[in-house]
Amino acid sequence: MSADTYLSHEEDRVNVKRKGLRIALAVAVGFSCSVYSGAIIPFLGPLFAAQFLIASDRPMPLQKALAVTLFILVVGALLQFVTMLTGDRPPVLLLLLGLIYFGCFYQQANGKGGPTIFLVLVIAVMVPLLTILNEDLGDTILMILVQGVVTGMLLMWLAYVFIPDKGSPTVKPATAATYPRAAHYAAANTTILLIAVVACLTREALATAIVIPITVVSLLSQFDATASTRAALGIVITNITGGVAASVAFGLLQLRPSLIFLFLMVLLAGLVFGGRAAMRAPAAKLYAGALTIFLLVFGTGVSPLPGSAAESFSTRVTYILVAIAFATFMTTLLWPRQEGSRD
Repeated sequence: MSADTYLSHEEDRVNVKRKGLRIALAVAVGFSCSVYSGAIIPFLGPLFAAQFLIASDRPMPLQKALAVTLFILVVGALLQFVTMLTGDRPPVLLLLLGLIYFGCFYQQANGKGGPTIFLVLVIAVMVPLLTILNEDLGDTILMILVQGVVTGMLLMWLAYVFIPDKGSPTVKPATAATYPRAAHYAAANTTILLIAVVACLTREALATAIVIPITVVSLLSQFDATASTRAALGIVITNITGGVAASVAFGLLQLRPSLIFLFLMVLLAGLVFGGRAAMRAPAAKLYAGALTIFLLVFGTGVSPLPGSAAESFSTRVTYILVAIAFATFMTTLLWPRQEGSRD
C-alpha cells in the first residue's frame, strides 16, 4: 500500500469517527435544549438532525435546506387540511393516508428519496394523530414541524462547525436496496402502517399513538427482503436495544433529574448508536434505527404531551416491543419471498 493510499484510508477512518461525534453532539445538544425550553415534542429536532447527518458526509447546502423546509411545510399543511376535512369520515382519511404511504414506500422500494421519504412518513403519521387525538395542538402542529426541521438544520450546521472533517470528505454514494416488485412491497408496507395507525386511533394515549407507527416506519425502512433470517433477527435485537437503553436512561433520570445528567445520557447513546450509524457498513442503518427508537422512547418519557405522564414508562417500552414484533411478523407474512432471503 502506497503512502498516499494509507493516508487516504487513515483520513477516511478519522472522518467516520468525526461523523459519529457530530451525530452524538447534535442529538445531545438538541435534545437537552428542547427539554429545557419545554418543547412539546423534544425528540423531533434531534431526530431530524440525526437523519440529515447520517444521510450525508457533507452539510446540506442552504438552498437545499430551504427547499426541504418548504416541502415539509407544504406536506404538513396538506396533511392537516386533509385530516380536518375527513376526520369525521375515517374510511376516506385512511384511503388518502394510504395513497401517501404507498407513494413513499414505492419510492423507497425503488431506492429513491433518501432521508426525505422517511421524514415525510414520520410527518404523515404525526400530523393526523396529533390533529385527531389532541385538539389543542391542531393550530400549532405546523409550527412544531417547521421548528423541528429548522432545529435539525441548525444542529447539523453547528455540528460541522465544531467538528469539521479532516481534509476533503470521501463522498461515497449510498447503495439503496431496490426491489423488482416495488409495487408489491409498497402495498404490503402501506397495509402494515395503516393497521398500526388504525390501532392507535382507537386509543386515547397520545404518546402511544406517536411511538408505535413511527417505530413501524423505522423498521420498515431497515428491513431487507433479501437478508437472511439471522440478519433480520439482528435488526430486531438492535432496535430492542435502543428501547432498552431509553428505558434505562429514563429510570436513571428519575433518580437524578438534572439537565446535565440528561445531556450526558443522550450523548452516550449518540456515541454508541450514532457512532456505529456513521460507519460505512450495511449494519449502519440498524444503529441509525436504534438511535431513532432511543430518541423516540426517551423523548416521549420526558415530553409534556398530555397523557404521557400518566402512562407508565414500562408500558410505553412494551408498546415498542409490540410494534417491533408486529412489523416483523407482518413483513414475513405480506412481503413477497426472494430467493436470496434464505439462510
